[in-house]
Amino acid sequence: MQFHTIKQIGTFHTNYCEDYTMTAALDGSKWLCAVMDGCTMGTDSYFAATLIGKLLRKIAKTIYYLSFVNKNPTSLEGLLKNILEQLWEELRSLQNQLQLEEEELLSTLILLVLDENTKTARGLVVGDGIICLNGEITEFDHDNKPDYLGYHLQKPFEEWYVQQSQTFAGENLSDISISTDGIFTFQAFDNGDYEVLHTDLMDYLLVDTNGIDQPTMFKKKLYHIEKTWGLKPSDDLGIVRVVWD
Repeated sequence: MQFHTIKQIGTFHTNYCEDYTMTAALDGSKWLCAVMDGCTMGTDSYFAATLIGKLLRKIAKTIYYLSFVNKNPTSLEGLLKNILEQLWEELRSLQNQLQLEEEELLSTLILLVLDENTKTARGLVVGDGIICLNGEITEFDHDNKPDYLGYHLQKPFEEWYVQQSQTFAGENLSDISISTDGIFTFQAFDNGDYEVLHTDLMDYLLVDTNGIDQPTMFKKKLYHIEKTWGLKPSDDLGIVRVVWD
């Protein structure tokens, strides 16, 4: 199984990329993947996305170590909920310890757990984002008013969790991607003379398999988009793509 990730600052941003991506093993066959998009209107918007990514990595490591002790199988649905609940509690604790305001914890989240052996996946989207399962793309759009975890941390976790409707599942998977909405924002960045675009860029990045065996696939594709069609994302872009061999 191959993992491809990319994180690129948008041309409208100057100092920080507000998106964050991560992948981590949960046991011998299960994996956690996530993309986060910090709210530009929030305070230090890169901070929330990065913090959530670091906490998810910590949670994944704990689950991985415990998997050697706990031999009872856990469903992907159970893993997804468990990871979210741990993240919830970690964020609440840090908010209190660091006296963080709500505006400092605003980030979207696409959380994905998958099983390499059974080729199945379960996921949840908080706010905006894009998923692609075996070439079928689904967009979650809040019309530039996305939901954020930071809005809800004062609620009990169960109360929030049962209200979540932006869930997804994949079976018989061969290719799965999760992406922030920066993938919609490619546009000309200069007045150079380039070829006319006749390619769907979302398909090019999330479905097309050219160069899929190369670890630098995303970097090469973004370079090709820039040099051939003269386009760059104006908003930050974060993608995780997983392909079964």
